[in-house]
Amino acid sequence: MGRFLLLFTVLAGLAFGGTALSGCTTNPATGEQSFTAFMSPQSERSLGAKEHPKLIKAFGGEYQDKVLINYLNGLGALLQSTSEQPTPPFIFTLLDSPVINAFAVPGGYVYITRGLMALANDEAELAGVIAHEIGHVTARHSAQRMSHGMLANLGVTVLGAVVGQPMLSNAARFAAGAYIQGYSRDQELQADQLGVRYLTRAGFDPQAMATFLSAMGAEHQLALKIAGEEGSDPASGLFSSHPRTADRVDLLAWKAAASVRAKTTGSLARDRDIYLNQIDGMIYGDSPAQGYIRGREFDHARLKFRFTAPPGFLLQNSDAAVRGEHSDGAVLRFDGDEVKDPGQSMKSYLTREWASGLRFTSTESITINGMDAATGSASISSEQGQRNLRLIAIRFASDQIFRFLFITPPDQTTSFNEGFRRTTFSFRRLSTAEAGALKPRRVRVMTVRSGDTPEIFARQMAFNDFQLERFRILNGLRPGDALTLGQRVKVISE
Repeated sequence: MGRFLLLFTVLAGLAFGGTALSGCTTNPATGEQSFTAFMSPQSERSLGAKEHPKLIKAFGGEYQDKVLINYLNGLGALLQSTSEQPTPPFIFTLLDSPVINAFAVPGGYVYITRGLMALANDEAELAGVIAHEIGHVTARHSAQRMSHGMLANLGVTVLGAVVGQPMLSNAARFAAGAYIQGYSRDQELQADQLGVRYLTRAGFDPQAMATFLSAMGAEHQLALKIAGEEGSDPASGLFSSHPRTADRVDLLAWKAAASVRAKTTGSLARDRDIYLNQIDGMIYGDSPAQGYIRGREFDHARLKFRFTAPPGFLLQNSDAAVRGEHSDGAVLRFDGDEVKDPGQSMKSYLTREWASGLRFTSTESITINGMDAATGSASISSEQGQRNLRLIAIRFASDQIFRFLFITPPDQTTSFNEGFRRTTFSFRRLSTAEAGALKPRRVRVMTVRSGDTPEIFARQMAFNDFQLERFRILNGLRPGDALTLGQRVKVISE
């Protein structure tokens, strides 16, 4: 929740930033008259520069790989050079986030996550995402919305090329809805048209935009299946006004490709090998800074601790917290806090600092694997109705506290109590050897040999479930697609 609230605050502040009055202008990319009275190009660049470091922090920081960063910068610069805004240079940032995401903010700041790069299967697919985001910038879509007084709407660019994520908290669902619905139907169509234009000018096959949208759709459906929500889409309403279907983009791209082929005998690039060489070895999923989810277990190698969630909980990790949800409605959250008063007891911290606004029904000082801790129970009224809370604060170090928050509907509290207790007491320190043995998952590129099948590669995927589905989607394969001798494929290993 912290990341979304931070972003909302950042973006709300941006809405008041532009002051230059310029009225209606003719956009060189679209040829249309647009009202951007409160957001001049100079104001856009100034605001983008001001908020750039805040956005990087809100989305996990930059991915530290100079070779990959240089590659992204080079590809971005090529695509920008084909646009109606070739100068000043845009800033392209690779975010250290496993979420499949891309967005842009005014002033030419374009962000791509490593999660998105892992899903893309060739350079043309990544270029299609970048070109779409450049299209939002050159069409000045954010400036148009701000000039119409839509507060905090800069965030609509977040998830500009995303299919959405299950297991969002209520606050996150709201924020995601604002992001996606902020761009109008016409603006999304326009960004696609501009993206296809820039892709084609750069010599890429514009149909890559459609194949990547298909991959994102398949990834989203698998995420729902893993979360136990197959057949339903908790974010389906968010996309009702955004017809970014693969079929629609494919038609647009096919027309552009046909036009190019009519003028030249040259082929349009996909550059799969070049791309796979770049992402081979890239971190996949959780990073060392965030800790690792492995089934119901959460391990943090740098901070050296581990705990195990109760049966039936699906965990999701972020910079701010580990969140878990149970299909019956129970929720857990795990996070940390800095110690402000080293002499304060955990019971005092629990009742006077962390949850001073709660009326506790019980509190108790306890010891968890040699660490001082405190626990307390309370109840609150929420939008979903009455909920029971169990809070646990653990002094991990002189300057570090870790916390569990368990939330249950009242009629389910008793049935979850034992699982929550086991999770609480599963929290323990890791030895140096145990922490050293923990490694992130990485993208590994392998070559198909005689006799290899998707099933053989799937068994090498570093997951305990849905291995074949994960392998197929990661490589853009449909059920029934066979592999060819010498083909290169992506596998996730530890």
